[in-house]
Amino acid sequence: MYTSSVIGSRKRGAAADKAAGAVFFCCAAVSVAAVAAIAFYIILSGLPALGEIGMKEILMERVWKPGAERQRFGVLNMILASVEGTLLAAAIGMPIGVLTAVFLAEVSGPRAAGAVRTAVELLAGIPSVIYGLLGAYLLTPLVYKLERKLFAGSQGHQYTGGANLLSASLVLAVMILPTVINVSEAAIRRVPPDIRAASLALGASRTQTIFRAVLPAARPGITAAMVLGLGRAMGEATAILLVAGNSVNFPLPFRSVRFLTAAIVSEMGYAYGTHRQVLFTVGLILFLFIMLINVFLNRSLKKGAGQSG
Repeated sequence: MYTSSVIGSRKRGAAADKAAGAVFFCCAAVSVAAVAAIAFYIILSGLPALGEIGMKEILMERVWKPGAERQRFGVLNMILASVEGTLLAAAIGMPIGVLTAVFLAEVSGPRAAGAVRTAVELLAGIPSVIYGLLGAYLLTPLVYKLERKLFAGSQGHQYTGGANLLSASLVLAVMILPTVINVSEAAIRRVPPDIRAASLALGASRTQTIFRAVLPAARPGITAAMVLGLGRAMGEATAILLVAGNSVNFPLPFRSVRFLTAAIVSEMGYAYGTHRQVLFTVGLILFLFIMLINVFLNRSLKKGAGQSG
């Protein structure tokens, strides 16, 4: 009786393992199928405009006038605005995020760390439209005051009221903080204690240990945090639409600009014909940017795994 019960329990366990494996496989297949379907639809919808208008005119021209008698669909200024705004946001937000992660992992006590983590969790949970509203009503007036001081007496400058590339980059810098902080802190905590002990034993101070031993050892994870932050900033639309000015111009800090995502959100509702096809092409360009960021992320993670191994 005992032997048969053991055999029966093993069979039930094996059946449960097979069922769980089938469920896991189905979930993975759904994820892969969703990504493949999105990629197929975007490519299928975005390629016709490239064939009709030409890749050179879409990617290299700066004039965007889809409603004119002679339609113009140059997205170069929007590409430059997206790239420049994302990089500027990264230059502002990533040092703050990494240093905050250092504070949480290496410096703070439990009470201070709890307060900071609560603030970071709140930042992660705020909807993007709230960031846009706060940026429009709190940040842009301050940026406008700075703009008036810098360009006082200038006759060629077109004032933006604070809705410009700088405001958009500042909002994006705040929005990427939760991603950068959480991933960087996890990477720093994974650094083996022996590295810290060896550095301190050689006479290094605590600060020297953090910046010369711990952070270099956590570099792959911090790189992953930075790339994820770039992807988060590149894909944002709603907040950018409220604070960037939504004008197609060559991107300068105190000039109203339009990002790729903002173009899709603001015009897809009424676009038709070639205009609509070009907006799908804009989505395809954005999709390719995100794919390149993911490829860079995967290579960074593999390189980090090889170094740790």
